[in-house]
Amino acid sequence: MSHPVNLQTTLRGTSPFVVRSGMASRLRCLAVAVAIGLGTSMAMAQNEEYAEVNRLLRSGQLAEALSKADQYLVGKARDPQMRFLKGVILTESGKTQDAITTFSKLTEDFPELPEPYNNLAVLYAGQSQFDKARAALEMAIRTNPSYATAHENLGDVYAKLASQAYSKALQLDGTNPAVAPKLSLIRNLFAADTRSGAAAASVAAAPASAPAAAKPTSPAPVVAVTKPASPAAAPAAAPPAPAVAADAQREVEAAVRAWAGAWSSKDMSGYLGAYASSFAPPGGQARKAWESDRRARIEPRTRIGVDVSDLEVTVNADKATARFRQDYTSDTLNVTSRKTLDMVKSGNRWLIVRESTGS
Repeated sequence: MSHPVNLQTTLRGTSPFVVRSGMASRLRCLAVAVAIGLGTSMAMAQNEEYAEVNRLLRSGQLAEALSKADQYLVGKARDPQMRFLKGVILTESGKTQDAITTFSKLTEDFPELPEPYNNLAVLYAGQSQFDKARAALEMAIRTNPSYATAHENLGDVYAKLASQAYSKALQLDGTNPAVAPKLSLIRNLFAADTRSGAAAASVAAAPASAPAAAKPTSPAPVVAVTKPASPAAAPAAAPPAPAVAADAQREVEAAVRAWAGAWSSKDMSGYLGAYASSFAPPGGQARKAWESDRRARIEPRTRIGVDVSDLEVTVNADKATARFRQDYTSDTLNVTSRKTLDMVKSGNRWLIVRESTGS
């Protein structure tokens, strides 16, 4: 029987577990959080063990965390959640090769999970093995084409590869006037990113007890936010009446939940009909190929559940953005992630024009 997988992740710059050497300081590494909602007494016991390893990891007690993870894996050697945690512990402990081995084996046993590929790429980048990092990120994106973190990391890896190629070209032909400006542009890009990252970290550290730093332990109530009209961009436009704005927010929320409901019930007509004709599938995939791929992933499942929580809706005229936490469960896979849907109003319906994960 297939082992259900739940890799609940902290994405992008919020994770404390980021490889910080050289180029890899730009790449986003993922840290696993405690699995929740598995629904049995055995699962509850497992949750406590995940939580304890997480606590030791976050408090810097890495040897103790690794020992606990190894003890757990003696009886449950294939458990992907604890193996992912172990890979993070090894990364933080500076045991890079062991971490690479752990994440590599995870990609072999659970090739449908993009997160181990992403962490593997970060570790390869830290060793300046950018071709391997690129290959790992391309696999992450192939597994989940809307995985925004992997797309960003891949862009950084391509930039580093370009820098190496321009440097080699300059060594071979120092008289070519076109190469030096390109190399300078790439280097300035990395320098600017480092400076902006340091500034952002300084600002983020200023409030000693910033409420945004704490992750809620239970779903927060639904929040609907209306984006105010810009006076400079449209001085004659009056802000929408509160009743109209509230109606639009409710319509968008209903559209998001209808989309999740159609997905859960494997209603392919309703699910695919939630996407606008202008929807651009991630990764440059053709619309027909994307629809075929979605059918192949959804229709064979015995069961699917898509739960939407922490929903925030921003409306601006006939455009809207919905950000939420998505809990996906099926007969073989449990994954929690952050999802963003960009939507437009078409007639009396709100339709999806862009979809991204991890942003």
